[in-house]
Amino acid sequence: MIPIQSPRKSPRNNQQQSPGKGDKRAKPPPPSFFGPKVAAPSSAIPSSSPAFATPAHPLRPFQPPAPAKAAVLPIILPPATLRPLAFRTFTKKHSLTLTSSALQELATFIGRHCGSGWREEGLAEKVLEEVARTWKNRNGGVIVDGTSPELKDILKTLEGNMSGGKIMSGPRGLSRQNSLMLEPTEDPNHSKTRLGLRPTTTLTRDDSQTSFGMSSVEIDEEPDEEELQDVRRWMKVINAFEQPRYTYNVAKKQFEKIASKPSLLPPASHKTEAFRNRYNAIHQRLLRNEAFQTSAVTSARLTALRRSGSTMQSHKITPVANLLGRHGTNHMLLGMLVILPTGNLAISDLTGTIGLDLSHAVAIPEDSAWFTPGMIVLIDGVYEEDEETTGKGLSGSSGVGGTIGGRFQGFFIGQPPCEKRRATLGVSGLDGGVDHTIGGGFGWIDFLGVGSARAVGPRMRKVEQRLVRQPALADPDSPGRGRVVIVGELNLDQPRSLQALKKILSLYATDPEGSTPMAFVLSGNFTTHAVMARGGSGGSIEYKEYFDALASTLADFPTLLTTATFIFVPGDNDGWVSAFSGGAAVPLPRKPVPDLFTSRIKRVFAAANAEAGLLSTTEGKGGEAIWTTNPSRISLFGPNHEIVLFRDDVSARLRRSSVRLKSKTAITATAVGDPQPSQTEDVTMSGANPTPSSPLAPNLEAMDLDDNTQARQPRSPREEGKEAALPYDVLAARRLVKTLLDQGYLAPFRQAIRPVHWDYASALYLYPLPTALVLVDTTAPPFCVTYEGCHVMNPGSVLVSGRRGVARWVEYTPVGGAGRGGRLRECTF
Repeated sequence: MIPIQSPRKSPRNNQQQSPGKGDKRAKPPPPSFFGPKVAAPSSAIPSSSPAFATPAHPLRPFQPPAPAKAAVLPIILPPATLRPLAFRTFTKKHSLTLTSSALQELATFIGRHCGSGWREEGLAEKVLEEVARTWKNRNGGVIVDGTSPELKDILKTLEGNMSGGKIMSGPRGLSRQNSLMLEPTEDPNHSKTRLGLRPTTTLTRDDSQTSFGMSSVEIDEEPDEEELQDVRRWMKVINAFEQPRYTYNVAKKQFEKIASKPSLLPPASHKTEAFRNRYNAIHQRLLRNEAFQTSAVTSARLTALRRSGSTMQSHKITPVANLLGRHGTNHMLLGMLVILPTGNLAISDLTGTIGLDLSHAVAIPEDSAWFTPGMIVLIDGVYEEDEETTGKGLSGSSGVGGTIGGRFQGFFIGQPPCEKRRATLGVSGLDGGVDHTIGGGFGWIDFLGVGSARAVGPRMRKVEQRLVRQPALADPDSPGRGRVVIVGELNLDQPRSLQALKKILSLYATDPEGSTPMAFVLSGNFTTHAVMARGGSGGSIEYKEYFDALASTLADFPTLLTTATFIFVPGDNDGWVSAFSGGAAVPLPRKPVPDLFTSRIKRVFAAANAEAGLLSTTEGKGGEAIWTTNPSRISLFGPNHEIVLFRDDVSARLRRSSVRLKSKTAITATAVGDPQPSQTEDVTMSGANPTPSSPLAPNLEAMDLDDNTQARQPRSPREEGKEAALPYDVLAARRLVKTLLDQGYLAPFRQAIRPVHWDYASALYLYPLPTALVLVDTTAPPFCVTYEGCHVMNPGSVLVSGRRGVARWVEYTPVGGAGRGGRLRECTF
């Protein structure tokens, strides 16, 4: 029997512990003492027993050798040879523009890493496709520049994921699922969801930018979950302070997301940035208008039109600074109307300011829009130097503050023509109609944070067709689920307002199950006066009691509370901002009513959902109450439908601050002996017919009532005269709508008239044009108007002025069959 030797007495340890001569520590033996090191076999299993001398260094597990990269023989690929393939991939497919330097970089990269198989094996096409996708993921812009660090970084990353000229996939290669899938939520029942399938998941702009080429992804045509069958699940209310902020980059000709954090007290330079961004957005929109294009094709077309007797011509915008030294010449200016410190009117652009003389100016078309300081307008006239204006009392020509000498004598003034939503986004119509647009536009920009029109739009249109359009066509007489009931100003301090609201809700509570409206919009001012600014025994206590009374009214309709979304838009008299403004104009956008006053209304919704056995609204079931900002937006089916909610007395503010112009004819309010048409008629202002006498954009045209039955029949001269004398309410509605949509801005006034938070000015943009605009203006007549594809509605006040016991509201159907659009409705209570 051999005794087991202790590890302390092992030969190696004894030698290490044997004291040397005169040393207290053990000296290590020379390296040659143990002989050469021999590698242990891969199959050796180390033992934990000390008798078998466990090695000091553990053995590494066996690893198979890494496969060697396939060798590629580099070639010299001329850029001209690669140009057709690059043009087809970047320009035709992804709407990008390659510079010569970028084409040279790509040709060098493909020749080095793809070799001679770049054409036969299709290696170059795959590389170009990956570069284009990654470039758009990083928001590189429309123009791909070879000197940009983004392109070099993309090629460097792609180089490490290529083998044998092919792009690797898997753990070491580029992931194909991350760009097309959403991350899983915390809910274990929610698996990874493909982009655009789950409306409850916030689709950020980055998600929309990573969805390029999603048409090749296999996606189920119908959502499987039962909760997605309801139209309301595809609706989202977007807060103005949560909306993505964009600025227009003139160099890249693209909108870029603002990365800096916004502030309610920004530096003064942000005020200039807000004006510059607004001017650039209108300027680029105007240059894409046909009347301002000067290409060879357009010039040939205009020459042919002149030969045929047409007065249409191409216009050119002159910067203000370029007027110096050009006395007596005719120019067209684009700038903002401003008031100089001297009190005179002037026009200002990014280059300078010049005094205006509008004593002989005429609006084109006449009386079609308002013109107030703060608006960006087009003015056609003649520049006159100081020598011609000496002694006429015109000040503001000293050159101080960027104001150049002389004055500009304006003869024609007009609004910059707006652009249809489809043309701005560069996408085709819903049904592929005549408005099909190829390339261009900003379809890849996610303006609302719900996905871009080109990435998510096609998928959302299929869902919309299945959920809304097909049932509407099957039974056009039944009330649709996709309706939005818009109630105007609701003054809770007037008991008759609650009675009118109760009557309106009772009409919709009797609808069949599954046919109730999906949303109700209630707008302020919720009090006639600024109660919060009064103090005394009222104030916040009285203000909260008004909402408690509203909660009691809503509690009588549990069916609507469990099947609809109630959206509340505040006014200037609502808290907290009215506590220091006293009901005056407050900065836009303004925050919603605080939860302190609306807690009982939310408890009413929670109680109704609990009684019906529905889950909480956070899981996507049951009704809910949303207190949003002013303005705010509703997204329906992603970017396909955008509804802007805005509460402001814009019409009264326009009348107070407008510039008086020379008028040729007086406006006739109503025709003698002609009955006033019904207020429920839809006024259509679509079309872009050129005006022969207009020197401005051809989109500034007269507009007619939408009366299809009379339009098909020949009319007598007497009837034509009656049609020209439209009612004053119709003219006022057209004038208001055209002003706002042409400006593309909800508050086109001076900061002293309508303050705006500079860092949140992009939330007031109407560009691209929304599909619908809900403008609650009690100083304007109620109307439903369509202009350039945008449906504008004004319900006014819920109580009809001068008619006791009559309530008015607007019922809007954004999608559906023949009943699509808004219509005014009235009832007695």
